[in-house]
Amino acid sequence: MKTTNLMFVALLLGATTVFNSCARRTVTRVEPNKVMDLSGRWNETDARLCAEALVSQALGGDWLGNFSNEQKRKPVVVVGLVRNNSHEHLDTEIFIKDVEKAFIKSSLIRLVQAGERRNELRGERADQQDFASPETMKKFGKELGADFIMQGTVKSIVDSYGKEKTTFWQVDLELTNLETNEIVWIGDYKGKKYIVN
Repeated sequence: MKTTNLMFVALLLGATTVFNSCARRTVTRVEPNKVMDLSGRWNETDARLCAEALVSQALGGDWLGNFSNEQKRKPVVVVGLVRNNSHEHLDTEIFIKDVEKAFIKSSLIRLVQAGERRNELRGERADQQDFASPETMKKFGKELGADFIMQGTVKSIVDSYGKEKTTFWQVDLELTNLETNEIVWIGDYKGKKYIVN
């Protein structure tokens, strides 16, 4: 091999080694509740804080006491869709689960399944009609009917100039009486982040 070829190979190997050592990445485990804002986008901390604030608002509304006093029982709530109308791709299911957990933890309402999970339960119940023993088979028509449905939207506004950017989010939730279509509570949560690149 010629000397120039050997020097080229040695130089290429050296450059590859330097490049690979610079490209190394470290990963560290952190507590799930630790606030870490890397990109400025909506993240799990935003979802959790928003859910806690909105559930606190909802449970503090007059609708809960009015219903409990009139009906002499806890209201049954189903959490429906929370539509993402923001500029980002958000997994609203994370937010919905946080809302459901906060509702259950409060012990002030009863919560029933919605959407696909409810359909899965009905499918299991249908299978039991053919395959489960009569003494363990769960019957149709025994579901707990919801009194209220919670639905909402996530919206955002982005403003930027040069290397600076602000992102504003607003999550609006409504609680509607399923029998009368009366909106009994409306709440919102606003958040804003300032990012400098």
